Amino acid sequence: MLQAIKSEKAAAPIGPYSQAIKAGGFIFVAGEKGLDVKTGKIVPGGIGPETRQTLENIKGILEEAGSSMNKVVQSFVFMTDLADFAKMNEVYAEYFTATPPGRTTVEVKALPAGAHIEITVTALE
Repeated sequence: MLQAIKSEKAAAPIGPYSQAIKAGGFIFVAGEKGLDVKTGKIVPGGIGPETRQTLENIKGILEEAGSSMNKVVQSFVFMTDLADFAKMNEVYAEYFTATPPGRTTVEVKALPAGAHIEITVTALE
């Protein structure tokens, strides 16, 4: 059975998709960006604040689903400029301290909403 997850602690989707789907003991979080929950706009300040907001959005969605950042097993990070990798990685490390998940990071030409980073994760319930 599939269960759609919607959290008020994360910005609303900017398209026809769920923030996350719970299925088979896992939570599949859609690609999240650094969208401010109140304004729906990308937070200012560059890759550091944008990464932090992205991860806060993911954290809120996981908590709504009854999970946590400590249960994330896989993440995919999409960045528009890998020159910002070290700054992103510094913030990312703050959210995954105990057992960091497997991760893939790739550079892409562009992301929706003018984002510079998008992260999707899979977590255990």
